[in-house]
This record gives sequence, C-alpha cells and structure tokens, in this order.
Amino acid sequence: MAIDPMAIIGLSALEARDRMASGALSATDYMRGCLDRIAAVEGEIQAFEWFDADFAMRQAEGADVHRKSGRPIGPLHGLPVALKDIIDTRGIPTANGTVLDAGRVPERDAVIVEKLRAAGAIIIGKTVTTELALMHPGKTRNPVNPAHTPGGSSSGSAAAVAAGMVPLAVGTQTGGSVIRPAAFCGVTGFLPSTGSIPRTGVLAQSPTLDRIGVFARSVEDAALLAEVLFGHDDLDKATMPAPHPRLLSIASTEAPVRPQFVFVRTPYWHKATEACQLAMEELAEHLGEGCFEIGLPDAFDEAAGMRERINLAEMSKCYHRYARDGGDRLSPQLSESLERGSRMPARDYIAALDWPDYLYAALGEIFQRCDAIITPAAPGSAPRGLESTGDPVFNAIWTLCGTPAITLPLFSDADGMPMGVQLVGPRGGDGRLLRTARWLVKHLETDG
Repeated sequence: MAIDPMAIIGLSALEARDRMASGALSATDYMRGCLDRIAAVEGEIQAFEWFDADFAMRQAEGADVHRKSGRPIGPLHGLPVALKDIIDTRGIPTANGTVLDAGRVPERDAVIVEKLRAAGAIIIGKTVTTELALMHPGKTRNPVNPAHTPGGSSSGSAAAVAAGMVPLAVGTQTGGSVIRPAAFCGVTGFLPSTGSIPRTGVLAQSPTLDRIGVFARSVEDAALLAEVLFGHDDLDKATMPAPHPRLLSIASTEAPVRPQFVFVRTPYWHKATEACQLAMEELAEHLGEGCFEIGLPDAFDEAAGMRERINLAEMSKCYHRYARDGGDRLSPQLSESLERGSRMPARDYIAALDWPDYLYAALGEIFQRCDAIITPAAPGSAPRGLESTGDPVFNAIWTLCGTPAITLPLFSDADGMPMGVQLVGPRGGDGRLLRTARWLVKHLETDG
C-alpha cells in the first residue's frame, strides 16, 4: 500500500522515530516524504545552503539496513536533522554564511554532529544563516508568508522546520538567533542553559555568549533532540562534567503541581507592538492566580548594551582573519560591527564580563517564586520585507544571563503571522522549563 507523503511529514519526530524503531515505517519512506516536501517548497522558501537528495536517501537506506541487522539503534534513528551552516560537517560544505568561506569543506565533524550521527540521525542538509551569523540577511523567506523575514541568524533552520521539510533542526544563538526566528516562523525553539551543549567545531562569534539551540514542532520533539546534544567536551571550557539529563522523560511527565509563572515586560516593553502587548497581557490574565507580574531591577535597563559590548569585542577578535583577508567583501553592517568591537576599551569589555552573573543573581528571588518567566519572544510578528532579520531586544537579557529559554507559537496577529511566547527558567533547570512549557501548551489547548 502506498504511503501518503503528507501523512508522513505530519508525524511528530517522536512518532516517526518510534514507528521507524518498530519497523512500521522505514527510514527510506520517511525520507522520501521529506524529500517530496523539499522539492515542493524549497524553491520559494530557500532554507538550504547545501542539500543533496541522493546523499540523504543513501543515509536513510543505511539506517534501514542497520535496524534490520538487529543491532541497537539510537534515540534519533532515521530522523532527518538540518544543521545551520556554521556547524562543521565532515565532507560537507560549511560556508559560514560568507563568500570568504565558499567551498570550504571541513575534515572533521563538530562535536554535536558526532553526537547526532551516533544517535542515528540523518544529516539532511545545511541551512542558510546570515553573514557570519550576525545580522545581514540571507536568502531564506518566511514559510508563513514569504514576503516577511524568517528572522536570523538561524533563519534556514527555523524555516525548514516550519515548512515541514524536516522534523528537527539545529541553530545557534548569540543574541536572539534561536528564539526570534522560531517565533517568527511559528515553531518551537529551545535554547538550553549556557554550557549545556558543546560548541567545538561551530563558528565562534562570541565565546561568552554563543549557545546551541534546537528547532522542532513540539516541546517533546525539542527535548528529544536537545537531550542527544547535551554533554561535556574537554575542548569547550564552558561545559562541565555532569550526569546526562533526561530531558524528554522530564518534559513528558505531568507537573506535580500547577506551575507558577511570572509575567515580565522587561525594560523594552515599549518596543513591543500593540498586538504583542495585548496577547501577553491576555495570557497573564488567563492564567489568573497562576501568574503574577513583577518588574526587573533597574540594572536590567543596561542588559542589552552589556550583551552587545561583549559580543562586539569578542567578535572583533574571533573574526579578525575575515577583516584582515577579505574586509572589502564583508557587508557594511558587519564591517561596522567589527570596527566598533576593535575600538572597545579593554576596561569596558572586562567590566561587561561581570554582568551575566550579576544580573542572574538578581533573578534569584524571582525564580524562587515561580517555575518560569513569561515574556515576549520578539517585539511582535515577523516584519514585512527581507532587509532586516528583526530586533533581538527581548532575547538579549536572557542570552546574557545564560538562562534556558523556549519560545512557543501560541499567538498570531491580525494577518495570521505567528507571534511567540518566551518562557525563561533558571540555569540548569532545562528539564523543568520544558515540562512547564508542555503544561502551558496543553493547558491552552484544553481551554480552547
């Protein structure tokens, strides 16, 4: 009996994984459904920087052979995963979003790619990023309405999942590059606590701030992928030896008590659209006694500026070779950022490095009173036009503090464009944050 490709791509990653593990669905049939979808929509969305259908299918065939052999299979067996094109992949081009690295083919996989392969995932392709993962837009369009930006810098990863081309994708965030594009494209984006996922083999822009995140169509699917990526790496000093988290198990369990939320407008509330403000206020009101509002200490007024200071100073160092060897081929936007970073006084940069822990300490009392902070994922829906990737101002605080964050596609504006709700938890509370996010989604579905 023929298998309906649309039914296949409609499966959650967990459903597809379980069916392939049992033999009820082959990896090749699942891949064929993804490839048919890519053929249908990629021409308009342009989420991929590199893609080879034959290579993807050969990997799927190998996954089926492996399962039939009776050998153990991994937690991502047969699942296609798309990777942001700043993540090194052995034998597969990784151009970092710049013409200066065009044709670059790494000899080694990034640590997270090794983890994905070991878990049975299929590397289906490399997704479009902005220039060197900063702000200059790539070619990707928003799947909900191609006249709007998909966000950045993990634009292709968010769009590929939102368009149904892949069930899972990996991106990175230094400012707002996981949470914002997920919100704009209408998918779940999960950014784990700082130091959770090793970054060796991933383009370094700002080592203090850089983090790896995931895109999926549900909280459970995000937990499935993130759990595989967690771990310690001797070459990434931000990671620490620790027991491997059971993110999926925790996220899938019922909360022992009704979660408590804190609604935080942040100092940048005035930048949110009226539609975003109304949606957030209605959500807080709907949660009733389960949500109370609190203001952040005045120090948070400077958080976005401190994050930018760290970003610019470290980027000027990490990207020095690009400016030195091909500065005339960089965008004016990137060149200006590198110049600003190179002029940053050492005292200002060193002082800014104290702020992540300083601000996080100020959140301690809040997290003692709640399971998660609720705040906008972006100022509103995706802006019209492709000249800008949007404003990361509602992500900057949490990126700087190193807290885990997740965006849920709970709202839409009058034109049907998605608007995301961002939940933020304490460092190391990733599983609890995922469980709280799942509770919120189910609670709103139940209440209609």
